Amino acid sequence: MRAPFSRNLFDLLVEQAERYPNHLAVVSAGRQYTYPQLLQSVLQVAGALLAAGVGRGDRVGALINNRVEWLQLCFGTAAIGAVLCPFSTWSKRTEIGFLLGDSNVNLVVALDCFGELNFADDLAHLVPEACRARPGEWRSSRYPTLHSIVVIDSAPFQGCVSYSSFLSAGHPLVDAMPPGTGSTPDSAAVVVYTSGSTAHPKAVPLTHRGIIENGFNIGERQGLRPGDRVLVSPPLFWSYGCANAMGATLTHGAALVLQGKFDAAEAIDLIERYACTSIYTLPGMTSAILSQPSFSRDRTRSLRTGMTLGTPSDVQTAAEALAAPEICNMYGQTESYGVCCVAWHHWPLEKRMRVQGMALPGVTLRIVDLETGVPLPPGELGLIEVKGHLTPGYTGASASLNADAFTSDGFFKTGDLGQLNTEGELQFVGRSTEMIKKGGINIAPVEVEELLQSHPAVARAGVSGASDPIKGEIIVAFVVRQPGAVITAAELNQHCRSLAANFKVPDRTVFCDTLPETTTGKLLRRELKARAAALSGLCGDQS
Repeated sequence: MRAPFSRNLFDLLVEQAERYPNHLAVVSAGRQYTYPQLLQSVLQVAGALLAAGVGRGDRVGALINNRVEWLQLCFGTAAIGAVLCPFSTWSKRTEIGFLLGDSNVNLVVALDCFGELNFADDLAHLVPEACRARPGEWRSSRYPTLHSIVVIDSAPFQGCVSYSSFLSAGHPLVDAMPPGTGSTPDSAAVVVYTSGSTAHPKAVPLTHRGIIENGFNIGERQGLRPGDRVLVSPPLFWSYGCANAMGATLTHGAALVLQGKFDAAEAIDLIERYACTSIYTLPGMTSAILSQPSFSRDRTRSLRTGMTLGTPSDVQTAAEALAAPEICNMYGQTESYGVCCVAWHHWPLEKRMRVQGMALPGVTLRIVDLETGVPLPPGELGLIEVKGHLTPGYTGASASLNADAFTSDGFFKTGDLGQLNTEGELQFVGRSTEMIKKGGINIAPVEVEELLQSHPAVARAGVSGASDPIKGEIIVAFVVRQPGAVITAAELNQHCRSLAANFKVPDRTVFCDTLPETTTGKLLRRELKARAAALSGLCGDQS
């Protein structure tokens, strides 16, 4: 189909509202918006942001789940040239504190609570000035750029406002912004935070042009059509959600069916109720859906295509058991807008199972030798490097990583192993880095190690991943106790759970006297990986 002309997310929404005036754009918590209705709500948000003192180049934090307000903020910031910084809704207080400081947001919109997490309490603790003064009359000493807090559905402390009050304080943006005040194609639309080889998540800016162009090409590989309905359960704060699913869906005049938080039974209900034709899933999600007593292929018969990743059997299961026969295999990372390589939906399933597809238009892949970095011919195994639709580079505390992350000729070093066949199709083999991929979530071992070592009973900790048939990988922690200290795995897990998101809590803990180290005290991670693999049948507190 014809690609949209727009290279700015707000312009894209305006274009699609004119092109598809009767098409559904989003379903969220039972609410349905056509493209023109979504546009009108975005204009209201853009006016409210201006009234709150947010302008071009400013940053807006979003600590909210998959819901229409997320889209309103994304396109509303685009309308005025601001940037959205979506934060993980799995974040605990210390993690929120880092995100607020690293992102330099001017305004943050947050849920009051999400599951067991109380974001309003966290913000009140992190920004005590907002508890002692009215909105507009406080400034944060810890976060100098932050001047406004908006809480969805409530205003739990003095210095914040509810989302409804926030909207009513402004006037809908009617006319286009004056020249030079809106977003440019190559300016950042969102800054996504992704876990990496550092203790804190890396800040990855993604541009308007990249989200639109790469997103359209992703949708083409899936065979998306105007009027399709795409179930999106993975969070929008991932590039898999905001750059991949959102970009692919909205550039094709299709509708996002947003699930606020993944629940297998509800996912089945949503597919059936809205006759979803496409699904974004991960192996763990697929397995959970198929394990539901309420599941039947008849209830998901509307599915045609979608996106997943994993082993050949994971792709086959999604295509056959879940009944999404044209579902696509893919490869990518946040730095490449979530996906840089996608299999065509019309390829035979056997081929889609074997390879992750060809590079998307505007993207170049190459395989280089592990030691020399010299490009390798087809069929040779090496490190995958990507060029084309890439982040302009890390920002915030992670900006120092740019020199090592990109080559002198503009390729991103993925750290992953793979090979290209003679047709240019990628076969992903594995990760050369120590990153743990648990249930589709990237977890840096150093993050978990620091959590464990913050407990007074822990002298040293080493963390690695081990293969798991359901989660892909699980976290195995090797812990050296302080002399004379007594601590159990359950107590350590509770300690980690109190400080960080639950997915960072070790699945298995092994207590030992020493860790494998070099003479300079550096962890021998390959040895840790081997130990974790050997202990894959063990669980719990192992002495």
